Amino acid sequence: MPRPSPAWFDVQYNARAGIPEHPAILRHWADASARALARPGWVLDLAYGDDASERLDILPAAGAARAPVLVYIHGGYWRALDKRDQAFVAPPFADAGAMVAQLNYALCPAVGIEHIALQLTQALAWVWRHAADHGGDRERIVVAGHSAGGHLAAMLLACDWQAVAADLPGDLVKSALAISGLYELEPLRHAPFLAADIGLSAASARRLSPALWPAPARGSLATVVGGDESEEFRRQSALIASAWGPVVVAAETVAGRNHMDVLHEVADPHSSTHALALELLGIP
Repeated sequence: MPRPSPAWFDVQYNARAGIPEHPAILRHWADASARALARPGWVLDLAYGDDASERLDILPAAGAARAPVLVYIHGGYWRALDKRDQAFVAPPFADAGAMVAQLNYALCPAVGIEHIALQLTQALAWVWRHAADHGGDRERIVVAGHSAGGHLAAMLLACDWQAVAADLPGDLVKSALAISGLYELEPLRHAPFLAADIGLSAASARRLSPALWPAPARGSLATVVGGDESEEFRRQSALIASAWGPVVVAAETVAGRNHMDVLHEVADPHSSTHALALELLGIP
């Protein structure tokens, strides 16, 4: 069949343009994150590498030692946002007994997606080596991310960790939770609002698409997508479930949620998405 028009790809993937209430959602994120960051106990801007972008924030678990570790990766199509813009995700997990690490990384177009992925392998190596310093159990690391962060979380689950460094275990990441993730990047090459910034070629889009990789030999992936998201975002979630088979242990569609406010489910202790995250962390 002929490829859809560039305008079609923009409609499918330019999530903010399709969400009239997105300014209010961004204000909610900012207000909720400011409240979260006012909470005592944060350890801010720890360096996991030499570049100024290679920083992470940690919120230790409330009253827990050797806590499971949730590593959270923000979205923004690899070109926008900051770890603190979605800090509101962290406190409910700290309250439930998890240590939370929120990561920053360099942004497109200054760097490419492959560079970002390699930065995050160093971030996870740092977390594995230093989790115990902050009350975390490095043997129970779960990675979560939203949108582009969901893409990066899936990549990290499939990473060959011993190729990153000889001291790292092959199963460094035990599970991943991808919220509204992107697993096949070829369509993004044809979306004018984004294509120039992320600079993918046909070859790099293939190389950076987890749905085109062999399923990871270890670990599990859970996916979440909003029921009100575009046809393509819902297809992306179905695609990774088909491609990775039994590695995908849960595939949740949340009715009434769009590409942005589906993230609120993660931080809601009463939601099925939050319960799914706790299950991956091994928190009853």
